[in-house]
Formats: sequence, C-alpha cells, structure tokens
Amino acid sequence: MTTGAPTPTYPARPRRSRLRTFLPLGVAAWLVLEIWLLTLVAGAAGGFTVFLLLVAGFVLGSVVIKRAGRRAFRNLSETLQQQQSGAPRTSGRGDGNGLMMLGGLLLMLPGLISDALGLLLLIPPVQKAVSRYAERAIDRKIREATPGTLGDAFQQVRIHRPDGKVVQGEVIREDIPQDPEPGPRPPLNR
Repeated sequence: MTTGAPTPTYPARPRRSRLRTFLPLGVAAWLVLEIWLLTLVAGAAGGFTVFLLLVAGFVLGSVVIKRAGRRAFRNLSETLQQQQSGAPRTSGRGDGNGLMMLGGLLLMLPGLISDALGLLLLIPPVQKAVSRYAERAIDRKIREATPGTLGDAFQQVRIHRPDGKVVQGEVIREDIPQDPEPGPRPPLNR
C-alpha cells in the first residue's frame, strides 16, 4: 500500500579517508606499547628510575622547544629587518625549527618510544631527510588536488616569476557575471 509520500533520498556519505579510519587505532596501539614498555623498564630498573627518565625527558624537551622558539623568533626578526632595509635574504638559517619543536614535544610526552623519536628528530641529517620527504609529499598532494579543494586554491595563488620570486595577488575571474544593481526585494512569504 502506498501513501503517496515520496521515499526520502539521502545523499551518499562521503568516503572516510584511511587516515581518519586508522589514526585512532594507531594512537591506541602506541599508548598501549608505551605503557607496556614503561612497565617492562620499571620491572627491570625500578619505578624511581622510570620516573627520573620521564622527568629528564620533560626537562630536555622543554629546553629544546625554548631554544628552537628563540631561534625561530630571532630568524623572524632578522628577516623583517632585512625586508625593511630592502636587502635580499641571504642566509638559509631557520630550517628545521618546526622539526626541532616537534622533537622537543615528543621528548616532553611521557614514554620511551616518543623520547626515542624525539631524540631522532634532533639529529640534523634526520631533520633534513624528514624535511625533504614532507616537502615532496606536500608538493605531490598539491599537484594531485582536484578542482574546488583547498589544495587547488593554494596552487592557483602560487604564482612564480621567472627569477623565482613569488608574486602575491588576487585572482579576479572575468567569466563570472557580476550582480546587477539590486532592485526592490521580493516580499517574504509567511
């Protein structure tokens, strides 16, 4: 028997990305592994030793983050002074501050695996390798961006001159008709 009411049509749910699917599972596995490793080390060396390791990791991580933050601020100040004076920027210093801060943050997190990863990120060759990998991955994602996404918008406004300088600007599309002068508004239906 039909009632004449139309069958509701629901739009198809967008497919979840693999990252959104597996990230919670990966974080849970990482936490379980960290806790297991801490209890294993506490059983072998003692609870006080593990406590000292965690405190030392926190202190070292805060020192690393403070140092990287000061270096980033100093590089920013130098860059602003050079831009005001009109001199071109010549030094490439300042690379790796973000990875150094990430290493400090990993050192501050309680756990031995995160401490090991944080210490690895403090090694300059590892920083360069991770930086190159991340840059290539981001460039690939931008190139693969489909029209209408954020990556596509970023790619559109990135205009390079032949000498390598980036030109900031605004894109004005001529093919979109402009709204005519607004006339009287139609009445609201109640």
